[in-house]
Amino acid sequence: MSNYPERFESELKLEEVLSRPTPELVQMAKILVGDFLFLGVSGKMGVSMACMAKRACEEAGAKKRVIGVSRFSSLENRKYLEDRDIETIAGDLLNPEFVQGLPDAKNVIYLAGTKFGTSGNEAYAWAMNAYLPGMIAERYRDSRIIALSTGCVYSLVDVDSGGSKETDTPFPIGEYAQSCLGRERLFEYGSLTNETQVTLVRLNYAVEMRYGVLVDIASKVYKSQPVDVSMGYLNVIWQGDANALVLRSFSLCSSPPRIINLTGSETISVREMALRFGELFGREPIVEGEEKSQTLLSNASWVHRELGKPHVQLDQIVNWTAKWIEAGNPLLGIPTHFEVSDGKF
Repeated sequence: MSNYPERFESELKLEEVLSRPTPELVQMAKILVGDFLFLGVSGKMGVSMACMAKRACEEAGAKKRVIGVSRFSSLENRKYLEDRDIETIAGDLLNPEFVQGLPDAKNVIYLAGTKFGTSGNEAYAWAMNAYLPGMIAERYRDSRIIALSTGCVYSLVDVDSGGSKETDTPFPIGEYAQSCLGRERLFEYGSLTNETQVTLVRLNYAVEMRYGVLVDIASKVYKSQPVDVSMGYLNVIWQGDANALVLRSFSLCSSPPRIINLTGSETISVREMALRFGELFGREPIVEGEEKSQTLLSNASWVHRELGKPHVQLDQIVNWTAKWIEAGNPLLGIPTHFEVSDGKF
């Protein structure tokens, strides 16, 4: 991967880079059998990931359907996908009749779920994060399934531990994380019962210029708002790299499911990030709190060995983020709440 811009002048250019397939993904598209179905395509990652799959197929000369399913509360997202020859289907995935009526597809990417606002709305969180996966596991029992999960299913670990590994026993804190482990267990049950080939992707903090922990930190520094460093260390990965590695994990699908951690290589200090953005913006960051000895970290070394490390480095993401915010470009306005340690989102 090369030819990255120094800055993104528009959301269209950002989306182009986020959906740019890696050579390894194009190679996989040449040999992977079957169409792609993205469930929950209209969320933070789905649009660029579906576009990346379509572009990879086109570059590979592989004629495959790419289908995106969502409520499509954003009609703009639906039009964006359709303009790029991605088929769309609108409906409620919690409706069993709707799910049964969806088209067959050999390669299913499960992106549906809910996180923010789950405190006080726990029943809906469990429905989206655990009940729905059970339906999907049964409906697509003969498919390969990649299901997005989260590193939140792990316990907090010592900062110098290197992060939780896939072999560590889950210990989810709070109902959001518990429901996400429920998601994994339902796909695991379907895989064991029907021999469905599944990969469970425990993703930690995919970032781009409009959303993510780096945007949260940078925005606070830029607005001279305090940055809480009590959860003082974290992992991030450029969303374009996350998209490519998620799609390439079809090669890892198995029964029982293959579990992979997906994030960057570095352990990032929130305090140091605040200071770095302060340098870039020419202002002194306001730092609050003291770093706790434990935090949420994942070790993605296994998948980096199997599929390769991310292409985009941390310094590049930081510089892009600073330039995007300084230019007053749009943000999604959805805080990640990376500061939360009690699991209440």
